[in-house]
Amino acid sequence: MDFRPTEDQLALQESIRRFAAARLDTDLPERDRAGVFSRKLWEECAALGIQGLPLPVEYGGQGADVLTTSLAMEALGEACRDGGLVFSLNAHLWSAAMPLLEFGSERQKSRWLPGMCDGSIVAVHAITEPAAGSDAMALTTSARKDGAMYVLDGTKHFITNAPEADLFIVFATVDRAQGWAGVTAFLVPRDTAGLSVGPGVDKLGLRTSPTGEVVLRDCRVPDRYLLGAPGAGMMVFEYAMRLERACIMASAVGMMRRQLDECLAHTIGRHQFGQPIADFQAVSHTLADMKVRLEAASLLSRHAAWLADRRELEALDASVTKLHVSEAYVRSSLDALQLHGGHGYMTESGIDRDLRDAIGSRIYSGTSQMQRDIIAGRLRMPSTASGS
Repeated sequence: MDFRPTEDQLALQESIRRFAAARLDTDLPERDRAGVFSRKLWEECAALGIQGLPLPVEYGGQGADVLTTSLAMEALGEACRDGGLVFSLNAHLWSAAMPLLEFGSERQKSRWLPGMCDGSIVAVHAITEPAAGSDAMALTTSARKDGAMYVLDGTKHFITNAPEADLFIVFATVDRAQGWAGVTAFLVPRDTAGLSVGPGVDKLGLRTSPTGEVVLRDCRVPDRYLLGAPGAGMMVFEYAMRLERACIMASAVGMMRRQLDECLAHTIGRHQFGQPIADFQAVSHTLADMKVRLEAASLLSRHAAWLADRRELEALDASVTKLHVSEAYVRSSLDALQLHGGHGYMTESGIDRDLRDAIGSRIYSGTSQMQRDIIAGRLRMPSTASGS
């Protein structure tokens, strides 16, 4: 397996780096403080083709494979300092657009995917509830059949992109007694009667990525808006989570690469006691640790994307990638702040924003504790434990 980018992939990465550096950090400190999502920047990303990268050409996409898309998002994370925007783009791609492509009918895909590619539609994955976080299938949102309609009732919260969303993939249960087998996924347009969206909530990090509550009260959805078959919600959810956990961290790899480059430049250029601080063993070892984390994270991320292209990505692979890269991202962000000393502690450096954004990676798409639980559970399976 050779995960080094091809010439075409390198060219794509370079075009994204140039675009991101020139366009996407406009007024970032102010937008971060105010918690403002920029629809204008979202649309500029779409004009470049980012939201449509892994989607077929017939729906307005670029037709790229998952590995190429992952490499593109890695370059975006490297050059764009707006971690919230990058996170929103990833959530839209992996947890909404790709599940719709995988499970949607031709009618559904033709209606919504072109807008998801051209930036006119922001799509979200709405499963988390006040009492159903890590236990994602302990859902209370219900779906009652009424002729050719389903009536949805319930509340979702901490939903990424919800305040800006135009299309919601909502998970509800048609029969709680059936457990996971009763969970069904629905496509719910924003203008559907009975659906309301709360304002964005204030967060520690990823502040330019909007997060909010979704309320469904007697929300009537035509049965043609089911995503997959009745009771197939678990399949939709597991597909989305495998792909998101495996691929959302590619941008974090790019961010870690930028952090290392900036730390190298800073420690070589800053002198104390008559020499560059990079020459001190304590500093050089920290840089070495950052490099090791980066290379391991890069290989895990690219391998997971490669497996996804082969349709061999398993929950174990996704959880290993998500756990390692998110934890490495936080540690490297802390190291970057430490290596910059007092300047790194000042908000004007922007390193605090990187750290605040990184902390979220240990929580979204399943906490680090949940990833360890998934990994441990798979290790107890005979075929996994034997290495097959």
